[in-house]
Amino acid sequence: MIILLLSIFLVLMILRVPIAISLAMSTIVVLMLSDFNMTMVPQRVFTALDSYPMMAIPGFVLAGVLLARGGISKYLIEALKTWVGHLPGGLSVVTILACMIFAAISGSSPATAAAIGSIMIPAMVNAGYDKKYSMGLVAAGGTLGILIPPSIPLIIYGITAEESIGKLFMAGVIPGLLLGGVLVSSAIFYAKRKGYGKGVKATWEERRRSSLKAIWGAFLPVLILGSIYSGVVTPTESAVIAVFYGIIVSAFIYRELHWKDVRPIIVESINITAMIFLIIGAASLFGLYLTNAQIPQEIGAWIAESNLNKWVFIIIVNILFFIMGMFLEAVSIILITLPILLPMLVHFDINLIHFAIIMTINMELGMITPPVGLNLFVVSGIAKEKLGRVVSGVIPFIALMIFVLIIVVIFPQLSLWLPEKMQ
Repeated sequence: MIILLLSIFLVLMILRVPIAISLAMSTIVVLMLSDFNMTMVPQRVFTALDSYPMMAIPGFVLAGVLLARGGISKYLIEALKTWVGHLPGGLSVVTILACMIFAAISGSSPATAAAIGSIMIPAMVNAGYDKKYSMGLVAAGGTLGILIPPSIPLIIYGITAEESIGKLFMAGVIPGLLLGGVLVSSAIFYAKRKGYGKGVKATWEERRRSSLKAIWGAFLPVLILGSIYSGVVTPTESAVIAVFYGIIVSAFIYRELHWKDVRPIIVESINITAMIFLIIGAASLFGLYLTNAQIPQEIGAWIAESNLNKWVFIIIVNILFFIMGMFLEAVSIILITLPILLPMLVHFDINLIHFAIIMTINMELGMITPPVGLNLFVVSGIAKEKLGRVVSGVIPFIALMIFVLIIVVIFPQLSLWLPEKMQ
């Protein structure tokens, strides 16, 4: 039955049927052949979506779209240019820093790549940077959107594994800063080697003005993470706060959000949210089949009887994630694999919060690996370039991200130190 399910799923994927529909149809066929009570199918889908923490997803999606269209990302970039634009590779450093800040607002990698790339790719090309490198940098920097909190994949992981979403958010902070720091260091090194010019050094008055203009947007990550970390609000409530704050800043302070923008913002947010929720509903059916067939229990028993050690298991899982990331997006991978992996994680005594970050970095890699890396398509569309050129530009950054992944795997405290402080 598993072979039949996977065969149907792969055939539908090859036929370019959307992932959610492919997963749901293949699972329903197998359930019908198993003489399963099909009245449980709609009930299971509804139960999967009827979750209070799940409401954080449309909140952060809407906040990300608002901030991208409301001028906040633009003013953040202008302020960063005045502070670091004169350094070697100044514009590439600005790109990474802007991605880090926007990541702490949107929770989405494609949204981060789109918001920053639409401004920074033309700016870097006009300043003499190689276009292939510029596209690769934005695609890689955009992946920070799902590691630096808030993060939509971490919300999904928390709901599936029944872990504290607040602790998962905190676990992503240090690895996210580490990855951002590695990308910034590589950008400076590359700029020095290629001789990319420096920008004009801004005066202190220009820095003051641009910083005051951008402070409203820069305060939002502090508001979101500070309110969660202090225990004042839940992640779901912080998403609502982010939306209202974004509306106030964009409409009344920057005055770049107008009535004509409301409908496109809502439509885009609904499209993204609907896609995520449809995948969640389909994956819940897959989980229903796994539970009915007792697949996790059988795999757990096999692992317990085998001679695999913890490190071999982690290596195998990372390779699995890397391959799956080439074909599926983050939410699908988490919902398909996590129910199967949970018994194994318990067996090997692997901390679930640490594993969440390992999994998320692998999902980041999936965002920039062909043929289905979402950030590759976003950047290709923004830069109006063929996908192949974007892929060739992103290859060095894949190597850097694998290096960071290895560090995070070896040193669990990078992920666990902040969550432990919350206790």
